[in-house]
Amino acid sequence: MRIVFGLTFAIATFSLFALAAPAAEAPGKFQVGEFTFTRPSGWDWVDVSASPMRKAQLKINAPDKNESAEVVFFYFGEGGAGGTKANVDRWLGQFQEPKAKLNSKVEETTIGKRKVTFVQAEGTYMSGMPGGGRAPTAQPNSMLLGEILDSNQGHVFIKLTGPAKLVKASQDPFRKMVRSALE
Repeated sequence: MRIVFGLTFAIATFSLFALAAPAAEAPGKFQVGEFTFTRPSGWDWVDVSASPMRKAQLKINAPDKNESAEVVFFYFGEGGAGGTKANVDRWLGQFQEPKAKLNSKVEETTIGKRKVTFVQAEGTYMSGMPGGGRAPTAQPNSMLLGEILDSNQGHVFIKLTGPAKLVKASQDPFRKMVRSALE
């Protein structure tokens, strides 16, 4: 009886200690490919360790916490993921409406010594992995902001998606985060 009580007490004490231990802090800076990004204040870190495709992910909550948007970073190494045009086409193809009705914009620019492709689209975003075994979910009034950073070590693909109002409100910190990685 004494052994069982002692063992029960030890397990209970350990459990309380484990619950009280602070969780690991989300990184303020993180690396994807050769680029180092600074996570904007108030944007939550999302664990992507179970995803072979996602290298980092952030969650942006609306002030009322009723809606959220996600920023996903993809990196496949040199020559991976089909290049810039294939990814722009794939991203625009994730909308229900045809490309001509998306109010889409694709621009190439140079920042420092890097070519950067900016993508923007609004419409009904079909969330979910294409061909992932689950039917995509239609999300009307959505927006996508994407940036593709050219690199000899493999391009980095960054995609912000969510409700159009929240994505528009997040546009400046998103662009600052990406630009700071290029400096």
